[in-house]
Formats: sequence, C-alpha cells, structure tokens
Amino acid sequence: MKKMLSLFLAWLMLWTGLAGCCEQGQLSPNAPVTLTMWHVYGEQADSPMNRLIEEFNKTVGAEKGIIINVTMMSNASQIGQKLLDAQNEVPGVPAMPDLFFCHSSNAQELGVSNLVNWNDLFTREELSNYVADFLEDGKVGDTLAVFPVSKSTHVLYVAGVQFERFARDMKVSYEDLSTWEGFFAVAEKYHAWSGGKPFCALDYPLRCVELNALSNGAENFYTQEGWYNFQNPVFKESWMEFARAISKGHIVVSDLYSNTMVMTGEVISGIGSSASILYYNDVVTYPDNTTEPMNLQVLPLPRTEGKDLLSTLAGVGLCAYKTTEQKAEAAAVFARYITEEERNLAFVASTGYMPVNKGSFDRIKDHVFESDAYRNLYTTLLEVNETAVTVREPAFAGYYPKVYALYDGLRQLQPNLAERYAKGEDAEKLAAETWEWFRSIE
Repeated sequence: MKKMLSLFLAWLMLWTGLAGCCEQGQLSPNAPVTLTMWHVYGEQADSPMNRLIEEFNKTVGAEKGIIINVTMMSNASQIGQKLLDAQNEVPGVPAMPDLFFCHSSNAQELGVSNLVNWNDLFTREELSNYVADFLEDGKVGDTLAVFPVSKSTHVLYVAGVQFERFARDMKVSYEDLSTWEGFFAVAEKYHAWSGGKPFCALDYPLRCVELNALSNGAENFYTQEGWYNFQNPVFKESWMEFARAISKGHIVVSDLYSNTMVMTGEVISGIGSSASILYYNDVVTYPDNTTEPMNLQVLPLPRTEGKDLLSTLAGVGLCAYKTTEQKAEAAAVFARYITEEERNLAFVASTGYMPVNKGSFDRIKDHVFESDAYRNLYTTLLEVNETAVTVREPAFAGYYPKVYALYDGLRQLQPNLAERYAKGEDAEKLAAETWEWFRSIE
C-alpha cells in the first residue's frame, strides 16, 4: 500500500510539473500562433517596422511558433480612434488587433483591464535594462500597459544653408536659438530680413507653451477633467508669448508637419518630433522649382533663459490586447526581440527615435549613420538624454482630440492675425483673441 501511494505521489508530482511547464511555455513551432498587429512606423509596405517583423517571422518566430501579421498601418495621431472603433466593433473597421502601438492616453481609453500588464511577463532584472523614464511613461496607474520600443522627443530643425545666409547678414547664430528669448528675437529679425516670412513652423505649439510655463514655475495648470486651468497666470503668460509671435507672423502653427514647410522654403526652421527626420529631403525646393542644398541642422528645443533644459517624452509604445495566455507569451517574445540592444539601435537609427535599451544608448557614439542629418540628430538626442529633465506628455483620456481642434482653429486664425498686425492692430489684442479661442474648447 505504501509502495502504491509512493508511486501515485511520484506520478502526481511528475504530471503537475509537466502541466506547469505547459503553462509557462505554450508556444510550439508545430502549432504556430498568429498575432495580428497595427503599427505607426511608416505607412509604406517597406517600412522599418515591416522589415523587422519579416526578420522576426523568419527567425525567432519560426523557431518558437509565432507569426506576426500586420493588418493595418496608420499614424500616431489617428491610431487611437481606430482602436476604439475596432473595440466597439464599428461596421467596416478591421477586428481588434492582438498587438498595436498607441499612446498611454489611448491605452487608458481602451481600458487598462483589457490590456496585458507587461510587468507580469518581464522579470525585474529584465526591466532594469530599459531606460526607467521610458518604462514609467508607459504606465497607466500601476499597470505597465504600453511597453517602450522607441521614444521620441521634440527638436528644432534648421535649414543650415538658408539660416547661415541670414545669420551672416543679421549677425545671429545657432547659439541664439538655445533659449526661447533668443528664439523669438531671431524670429523677429528673420521676418524683417526675409520681407515678411515666418521663421519657424511648430507642430506642437502647446507643448512648447507647457515646457516654458513649467520652467517659469507654473504648477497645477491641468484640471481634474484633463484640460487646462485658464486661471493659472504663468501658463497664460507663456501662451501669450507664443501667441504674440504668431500674431506678428514671426512663427506659425504648421500645416500639419513642419518638415514640408521647411522643404518648400516657407520657413527655415521647424519644431517637430525627432521622428520627423524620416520625411526631410536633402534639398529645399522653392515654388518656382529652383532648389538648393539644405544641410539640415538639429538642435535641442530652446530652454527658458537661466533654467534647465526640459525635454518632452513622446512617442507610442507596444500594447497587447488581453486574450489568451499563449498570445501574451508570444507578445512578450516579440517585445524582447525588437528591444534587444543591437537590434533596437539599428531600428531607431533609421527612424529618428531614441532607443529604449540602456545598452543601445551606449552604442550611439560608435554607430555609423546614413547621413550627416541623422548624425546631427543623434548627437542632439544624446545631449538631451544626458542633460535634460524629462517631462511626460499629458495622458488624459480625450485630451488629443481637443488639442487637434485647437490647432485647426489656430491655423485658420493666423493668416488673418498677421494681416491685421501688418495693418497696425495691436499684437497683444490679437494674441488675446487666440487665448479666448483656446478657452472656448471644452
């Protein structure tokens, strides 16, 4: 009887151990699992992300039994609504993907309980290899819902050939662009020198306003509803500083992306995402079809004089929709693959993003970049990573539709404001009109 009991216990322990192994490793090359994916890394078929996925499917994916199937390519500004439509099963919208890239605010809108918590799939030791601020940016509450694959920040792009011609005549320099005070002074000089052209197009003017306000001591300028406290005097003055420059025609809100305006000579500088470098050409093509070299220079965002450099932390991350444990395990394998040290640097170095792996950052100085423009960008990104204070973007549900409405309104207002200013109207009064438009958005 004792012998039979011993055999039974041994069999039970063996069966339990095997069952545990199955729970821990549910992947098999003999029965591959397919994960559908939506991404935002270029909408062309030969995008950097598609190439990475193809490589994964042929190697690690084939070995472990994982197939990544891209079913939609979008952009970061539209992906959130498309995901909500898929989740709500809107007719004509593709099914909800297993993997997708989005912002933390989008993850919050989708419901964090519907998403895989990456903390459950990565060990503490594994997570220690990633930049801590980037991991923190992907948290919704205590859940690591958005895994960092690449991160972007905002930088100042300058058409070097054109700027240096202006700089010689007006005795200005790149150093003048290191502070907002110098930036606005240069913009005014360029407007006069060029016969009334704006100096810079801004893709994200509200973010510049926020960083300037923070540098000047503004606190609590968000409301509990996830919008702005219009009673905050420091935030208002920061807005007015940018609004006065817009009203005078010295700077403009971009037509969507500032790189297009720089490449056509409408402006000679643009503030946009570091990932915008993907869309810059080597030449400026003017309306009469004449061209000249650009010699693109990339600088950190200006700082408030006498204050620390503040750097926005932007960009999407990887989410996994919660379905089966097998798919969650497969998602973690893919996340490890695309953020491996050498591979992560190779990916971001062709897209304008910052790597998320600490070791990848260490490799940047020795990396051979495809052009001087990319080398200029990554020299600046290293400087920003080493010296700037990182500030997360707002992650309120429903925040970005309001921002886009604000920018659309400003684009419509600015030509009329500049025209009225040229006819003698007061810039302060015109800037106040933009503030009232801002206040009207709810």
